[in-house]
Amino acid sequence: MPQGQYVFAQLMEHVPLTTLRRCVAKYGGDHKIKSFSCLDQFRCFAFAQLTWRESLRDIEACLRAQSAKLYRLGFRCPQISRNTMANANAERDWRIYADFAQHLIRMARELYAADTLPDLEGLDTVYALDSSTIDLCLSVFPWAPFRSTKAAIKLHTLLDLRGNIPSFIFISDGKMHDVNILDYLVLEAGAFYVMDRGYVDFKRLAKLDDAGSFFVTRAKSNMKAKRRYSRPVDRTTGLICDQTIVLTGFYTRQGFDRPLRRVKFNDSETGKSLVFLTNNFALPALTIARLYKYRWQVELFFKWIKQHLRIKAFFGTSENAVKAQIWSAVCVYVLVTIIKKRLGIKASLYEMLQILSLTLFEKTQLLQLFSDIPPQLSVANDGNQLNLFD
Repeated sequence: MPQGQYVFAQLMEHVPLTTLRRCVAKYGGDHKIKSFSCLDQFRCFAFAQLTWRESLRDIEACLRAQSAKLYRLGFRCPQISRNTMANANAERDWRIYADFAQHLIRMARELYAADTLPDLEGLDTVYALDSSTIDLCLSVFPWAPFRSTKAAIKLHTLLDLRGNIPSFIFISDGKMHDVNILDYLVLEAGAFYVMDRGYVDFKRLAKLDDAGSFFVTRAKSNMKAKRRYSRPVDRTTGLICDQTIVLTGFYTRQGFDRPLRRVKFNDSETGKSLVFLTNNFALPALTIARLYKYRWQVELFFKWIKQHLRIKAFFGTSENAVKAQIWSAVCVYVLVTIIKKRLGIKASLYEMLQILSLTLFEKTQLLQLFSDIPPQLSVANDGNQLNLFD
C-alpha cells in the first residue's frame, strides 16, 4: 500500500469501481453530469455514514473544511455544496446503489462462506428473516403511508447468519404485511429459513417446501392440528415433545396438505414454552430449537445499524433520496465487513466504526490503525480517594 495515504482513501480502494461504474451506466446516473459524479455522491454517502453526519449542511461544512485534501481522498468535484448533493439525491436513481449493494453482498458472502455457526456444524446456509419499521412524519413523507397520522417504511431483511450479511433487502411502505415478503424471495434448495410466527402462511410455506428449502418458525396459538407420531425426547434438555402432525383446519389444510414436525421446548431462561414448526425431519429436535434461537441475530442487526448508521434521519424527503441513503448505508456496512475479513482485523465492527469516525483524515495504514488498540488500563486504587457511597 502506498505510504501517506489517507484512511478514507484506503477504504475506498476496496470499492469495486468497475462494478459501480456499470451500475451507474445501467441507470444513466452520470448522464449530462459535468462535475459531481455518482462516484463522488457515493463517497459523500460513505463519509456521512462513517462520521455520523446529521444533514447535508453538516456534510458540506466538514468537507469544505478539508477542501485541500478532497482530491487525495478520491473526490473529483473541486467543491462539495449542499444544493448539488440535494439535487443528486433527489434525481439520481436509487437502484444504482441497490444493485451495487447486491454485488458487495455477493463478495462478502463468498468471503464468509467457510464460517460455521457454533453448535450448528454441518448446516451450510441458514437465513434469518424479519423486518424493522422506521417511523417518519406523514406531512414530510406522504409517499410512505402507515397510519392515519403517521408515515413509515419497512426494511425487510434476509440475514445470512455466516458473518451476519444481509443477502436480501426490500424497502416498502409501512402498510406492507411481513408475510408478503415471502413472495419476493429467491428460494435456495437445502437452505434453512428461520422466521417468527408473523410469517406463518401455510400456502407460502408450502412453496418453500416445494423448492426443497427448510423453514423453522413458531406455531400460532389457534393452530388446529392432529398428532400422527411422537418421538422420544430427553426432557433434561428442555424438550417437551417432538411430534409429526397434520393440519386439520379447513383453510390451513388446503394450503399445506402434508406432514409437519412440531417441537415443543421449555426455555429455562424465560420459563416460557415455545412450539416450533418445521418441514425438516432429519435434524435433532434440540438443533431445531437452537436454530430458532439464532433468529435473534437479525434483531441485533437492525438494532446495530440503527445505532451506528444513518438510516433514521434522512438527508432528503423524496422516496428516491430515502432509498438511496438506506442502500448506501447497506453498502458501507457490507464494505466494512469485507475489509474486516480481507485484512484479518480482530476488532469488532463497532470498534472499527468508532475508530474510523475519528481517523478518516489521518495517514495511518488500516492494519496499524486497528492493531494499535491499547488494552483497557485498570486505574490504581488511591488510598486517599474518598468513596462517595461510604
